[in-house]
Amino acid sequence: MKILNYKKSGKGKYIISFDDGRKIPLYEDVILKYNLLLKKEVLDSELDEINKMNFEYDVYYIALNSISNRIKSIYELKTYLIKRSYPDELIEKAIDKLIKQGYLDDRIYTKSYINTQILTTSHGPNRIKKDLVDKKIDLNIIEDELVVFTDEIQEEKINKFINKCIKTNRTRGGLVLKQKIINDLKNNGYDFGIISRVIVNYDFSNDGDIAKKEYEKLYKKYSKKYEGYELKRIIREKLFQKGLVYEEE
Repeated sequence: MKILNYKKSGKGKYIISFDDGRKIPLYEDVILKYNLLLKKEVLDSELDEINKMNFEYDVYYIALNSISNRIKSIYELKTYLIKRSYPDELIEKAIDKLIKQGYLDDRIYTKSYINTQILTTSHGPNRIKKDLVDKKIDLNIIEDELVVFTDEIQEEKINKFINKCIKTNRTRGGLVLKQKIINDLKNNGYDFGIISRVIVNYDFSNDGDIAKKEYEKLYKKYSKKYEGYELKRIIREKLFQKGLVYEEE
């Protein structure tokens, strides 16, 4: 088959037109590898080999484009390529190539992930560690890079979280609020020891105004249906569930 012309079809890609009417998109790397710029004719057997090589580059460039859009771990990229139904052999080949070229690096990914989590979320180190383990990052890499999440940074983020919870609290009594904050911080990945060291500096006993407002809201709601002792009992139980105590003067 004779090559008639080349037409650029995108970044690093050309469409080659042949005299038999076929038009085949090829990567520039493949064109150069097989010296197609110098050749004027290609055998059918050679074209099969060229197409196979082009498919290999297709997997590689899809992978490269994916990590160019958003940094990924090796596991994330492999999962992405598997979902696109590429052959395992070509996936491994593309990933190995990207690793050797320095485009794919789990340590660099881990550094970036940890810094982003510290700056943009309330997640603690244990939560971050779990997320990275789920992404199949080597545990040694995780522990090496998590040292940047110092006790000082943790205490600062815990203080910020506690202050926000206290400021926005409208319905919970002090002890209930305190326990909820502790549970939320533990679920967010902070060690109980650091939580305890910080939260002891806060006073959760001043909830009189909240109790009064909550009492008035409950009274308004339940006085339409109950009265006397039954009304008081129901309101007292509802307040107790929120960690509040209030008696009408």
